[in-house]
This record gives sequence, structure tokens and C-alpha cells, in this order.
Amino acid sequence: MDAVRVSALRERLAGTGWLEAVGGFAGELRHAVSRRGAGELLLVGTEAYEPWHLAAHLEDEAAWADVPRLAPTLLRHRVPAQAPAHLAHGLRRLTEAGRGATVLVVAPTAAGEPLLERVHDARRLGATVLALDGAGPGDQGDLADLAGLAHQRLSVGTAEEQPFDLAQHLVSAAAGHAPAQRSALDRLAALAGRLTAGPAISRW
Repeated sequence: MDAVRVSALRERLAGTGWLEAVGGFAGELRHAVSRRGAGELLLVGTEAYEPWHLAAHLEDEAAWADVPRLAPTLLRHRVPAQAPAHLAHGLRRLTEAGRGATVLVVAPTAAGEPLLERVHDARRLGATVLALDGAGPGDQGDLADLAGLAHQRLSVGTAEEQPFDLAQHLVSAAAGHAPAQRSALDRLAALAGRLTAGPAISRW
């Protein structure tokens, strides 16, 4: 995302209230992983969508902000036999998540019953559940069920049809900075600068 797109984004979102919603969600994420007794951050997508880029950006933000637990463990619906260690975690980890763990579910479309069941197990065991989803107004699909499981939710489908990948950029950038610092868009601009100036992400 270059400076021109960031500037256009700033103008388009000014006064919509969406950035405040993103900031609130990101603040909850940061609090969940940095509070006393916090455990690991488990990041999981749907069977059709793995949030690789969000995992990479959160790991970068964790390093830049010195908030180690913001670096997620990516959970996968299917784990290939030769997957590297950091990409070899399946959904079973959700049923083992205990009190203090944070589960971030990323679902641009239907979450699927198997995922919802495991997220329910994680919440029952004491994990904090956050959901970033693509539901729109009046959505009655299983994303509504996901909303019922989440302690905090950000629905991109209600936000002036903003692209789902943009929401992930904003959330990761905002989560990497403590409250009362620069605006979310200023942080996004700084993130864009780091991404374009720094080395390519290779871990993911």
C-alpha cells in the first residue's frame, strides 16, 4: 500500500466511524495478549481462507512494538505432511486452548461448523475469542453464530464495503501501537513505509 493509496484512504474514511471501530477492536486484541496471565495468540481462518498476511504483519508488529504475545500461532484446517514447524498446527490446538489464550478468527465468508465447534470449545475452556468477519447487515448465516461466540467482533461487511485485506492491515497496524499515540491511518502510513522499505517477509 503506497502513500497515494494511504492518502486516498484517509479522505475516504474520514468521519465514517470505521477507524474508531478498528481501533477499538485492535485495542481489545492488544489488551488480550498483553494483560497479566495472557497466553498465546491463536490465529485461524476458514477452510477456504488462511490469513497468511495477517499472521506475518502481526509477527512484525510484535517485534516492532516489543509485545511478544502479539505474534500469532497460525492454525490450519489441513496440515501437509512436510509443513515447516510454524505451519504445522491444526485445529486441535483450539480444543487445548486454556484460560489466558486468545483466539482470533478471520472469516471473510462462512466459518463452517467444524471451526465453530472448536472455537466454542476454546471459549468454554476460558480463551478470549475475537472475530474479524465479512458479515454484512442482517447476516443470518454461520457468521452470526460466530458473532455469538466472540467477546469482540469487527464486521468488515458493515464498513462501507471496505476490502477485507485492508481491514487486516489496519487491525495489525493499530494493535502494534499503544493507545494515545498516532491515529490509525498515520500508523497505517508508517506500516506501509516499513513494508515498502524493509526486506520481504520470508517466514510465511
